[in-house]
Amino acid sequence: MKIKLITDSACDLPLEYIQNNSIDVAFLEVNVKGEFIQDDFGQTMPHKQFYELLRQGEQTSTSQVNIHTFEEIFEKHVQEGYAVIYIGLASALSGTFNSAIAARMNVLEKYPKADISVIDSKSASLGEGLLVTKACEMIKIGCSKEEIVNWVEANCSKVIHAITVDDLNFLKRGGRISAATAVIGGMLGIKPSIKFDSEGKVIPGAKLKGNKNALRYLANQVVEKGVDLENQTIFICHADVEENAQILKEMILEKVAVKDVVINYIGTVIGTHGGPGAMAVMFLGTER
Repeated sequence: MKIKLITDSACDLPLEYIQNNSIDVAFLEVNVKGEFIQDDFGQTMPHKQFYELLRQGEQTSTSQVNIHTFEEIFEKHVQEGYAVIYIGLASALSGTFNSAIAARMNVLEKYPKADISVIDSKSASLGEGLLVTKACEMIKIGCSKEEIVNWVEANCSKVIHAITVDDLNFLKRGGRISAATAVIGGMLGIKPSIKFDSEGKVIPGAKLKGNKNALRYLANQVVEKGVDLENQTIFICHADVEENAQILKEMILEKVAVKDVVINYIGTVIGTHGGPGAMAVMFLGTER
């Protein structure tokens, strides 16, 4: 049976990759100035414009994908004869995954023979995107749906998220961390780091002094925790600090050989919680 790969917009993959590989996307939304816009890889609102608004003090909020949207997407591909694999944003961060679970059950009531797998990536941004690209590669080489689902489920907690932010208050505002944890975000010259636990929850990491140390920390995380790096694509995402992303890429390549490096913007949904200046590198490593 042919396989249709579906993800959500929190994967933050390059739009060109999504289009070239015929990946279907469920779009989360962002409330900007009282209007909900799709988190559609910078098409409705360019990333630079979005982050400039955040820097000016605009307070945005996010909205999960609803059940009906998933029902429409799943049903469309089931009717076309596809087996469906949806890889979604960590359930610890959003209700989007639960919407997909409910939609799957509703579609199965209508189409009992439908083959729909819904996978919690336990990841976000290009960490989620890493799993999507691997699933896409496996489809291309003819792997079975069972092989793909098993691989993703076995490896989602091995996707390392090394992240630095300029201001933890963005995460506090969205309820992703406590107010007490956010206090260090206001310390002069400190670049807080965060990471994901095995379930995809955000937890505090090292407190880093200055931008150079923060970039060095991110590069060292790849060296220390990455596995089989020569055969891995490393993913770097940034909240409108592309120069830092390029520097980080060079720092990583000075230390280790990797298959490839993908750099892309952090999208509007994840960017709402990370804030301008956030930087991250995602890769496969040991358990988190």
